[in-house]
Order: sequence, then structure tokens, then C-alpha cells
Amino acid sequence: MASELEARWNAALEQVRNLEHSLSELDATPCAPVLPDKQLLLSLAEDLPSVWNNSTDMVLKQRIARILIEEIVADLDVKASQLILIIHWAGGRHSELRLKKSRLGEHGRQNDANVTELIKDMAGQFPDELIAATLNRLGLRTGKGNTWKKHRIASVRSYLNLPAYDPEAPARTLNAAQAAKRLGVDSRTVHELLRQKVIPGKQVIRFAPWQIPVEALESPAVLKRVGAIKQHDRTRHSAPDTVTLKLLDVE
Repeated sequence: MASELEARWNAALEQVRNLEHSLSELDATPCAPVLPDKQLLLSLAEDLPSVWNNSTDMVLKQRIARILIEEIVADLDVKASQLILIIHWAGGRHSELRLKKSRLGEHGRQNDANVTELIKDMAGQFPDELIAATLNRLGLRTGKGNTWKKHRIASVRSYLNLPAYDPEAPARTLNAAQAAKRLGVDSRTVHELLRQKVIPGKQVIRFAPWQIPVEALESPAVLKRVGAIKQHDRTRHSAPDTVTLKLLDVE
């Protein structure tokens, strides 16, 4: 066993000596720097957008920016709420870039102002899940690009100090389904009466639930029209039975 270990040890030492010898030869050999083709460099310099857009190396882009940009002077336009950047390029050219200045508390992932206004209009009048469904039907997303969920609406309400929907509170308005239940008709009938303006109502925005005043359902015009619809439905449903009986009598 001792002789076997000694043989392995000697083989390892020999391998180390060979590697050290190869390394010393590489160090002794002068390496001339490999220069890129001059024409290639000139062509790239004339097509900088391609170099910039086709490269994913951020270190390379930083080096290009340092070479091309000599100085950036920042100023603030208070009236326009804009940040003004004057870029001094190598070669003497100058560019002005205006950026919207974020207000206190604003950030790149905040919700769109229209979305916030819709939530303000609907908060307290509808449950959070119904508000979320309305925003999703409109194709609206959160500042991060997510779909709306019940808990996200609740988070926005909490941040803006908006009231929550209270199902126990006396209802001042009803949606179409609630109005249909109270009148004893189906929702399609209520939507048709809304379209004909027999029943007054409004929507915060398209796809939002209807807001129908409770007292409007008790008006004589609405009750008369709904009564006529119910009578027509009863007559229509009873007509086939009468016809069937007549046919039986004939037979």
C-alpha cells in the first residue's frame, strides 16, 4: 500500500511540474493585442443605434454613454412641473430633454388616475368584488399590470380613506338585478325599461352596475308599465294551454 501511495504521489508531482512549465512558457511569450478591424469600427460608429439596440451588455452601453456624453445639466421648471435635462454631447452638440416631475408620493407603478376616480365613484355604493369585476370588464389593470381583485380594491380604499360597502345600510339605489327582484320581473325587462328611460338610472361608466333610485320603482309610470308586462306574460303563457284544450275537444 505504501508503494502504491508513493507512486501516486510522484505522478501528481510530475503533473504539477508539467503544468508549471507550460505556464512559464506562456508568461514568457509576448502576446500582441488583437486589434479590431478599422473598417468595422467605422461602420459601427456610423450605425450607433444598431450597436445600442442589439447589445444586451449594460457595461458596454455605460462605456458608450461615458464616451458620447460630456455633461448633463439638470434644471427644474416649477410652473410646468417638469425636469429639464440639457445633454452636452462630445463634439459640441446639445439636446434638451423634458421629463414630468413626479409629485410627492407618486411612483412608476401607481394606478392610472382614471382608475382611481372610478374607485372613488363606486366605493361605498358597491361591494369590492363588484368594483373589481367592473374594472376588469373595462380592461383596466393595476399599476403593476395585474387584474383587479377584491383585496386590491380594499387596499386602494384604505389608502384613500374611502368608505366600504355596508350591506346592512338602507339602500338609496338598486342595481338591475335588485330592481328586477323588487318588481317581480327578470333583469332583461329592467334593462329594457332602462333603455326606454321608463325607469331612471345611471352608470358611473360602461359595464358598471346600474344605480336606480329606490323611490323610482314606486312611481305610477313604472308600476303601470310593469303591470302591463306581467299581464302580457300571463296571457302569452296561458294561450298554448287554451289551444291544446280546443284541439282535444275537436278530436
